[in-house]
Amino acid sequence: PWLRRVEAAVAARAAGPAPVPSAEPDGLAGLASMERQVAALVMEGATNREIAARLFVSVKTVEATLTRVYRKLGIRSRVDIVRLAAGRRPD
Repeated sequence: PWLRRVEAAVAARAAGPAPVPSAEPDGLAGLASMERQVAALVMEGATNREIAARLFVSVKTVEATLTRVYRKLGIRSRVDIVRLAAGRRPD
């Protein structure tokens, strides 16, 4: 099963780049690629475990990436990421 998932991921990447969300908030522009991906999945409501599975990284990597996102954006929580995406100021 793991090999099939890896092969599917490789095939998906060979097909072309992943679609970029058209409504990316300006606040996410300063983030690295992985940080933007994690933030986008948080905006979709994914848990850390789900994000790790979709990006083929560990949960600890997701946690560390979210910590960097919080620091760079000057926010404290997942809710604040969603608020930024909605165009509202985090509290």
